[in-house]
Amino acid sequence: MTDRLSYEEKKELPDSVFGLPERREYPMPDAAHVRAAEAYFRYCPEELKPKLAKAILARAAEYGVDVESPVVRQYAELG
Repeated sequence: MTDRLSYEEKKELPDSVFGLPERREYPMPDAAHVRAAEAYFRYCPEELKPKLAKAILARAAEYGVDVESPVVRQYAELG
């Protein structure tokens, strides 16, 4: 399983699986992508970090992924 989606695969995903659906960024259709979103969290624009952090935690709970980043958890509390 890879955490890379092709353009075609990404295009097929519903907005609901994206951490930032309005921008269609940070796709999280499975556990591997939840981990990738956590890893790439630092690249998210500052003003969008609380929203993305909450989305990561929600998808992580859905897939049984432990979010280890204290930064993601802190931003989720801000949102």
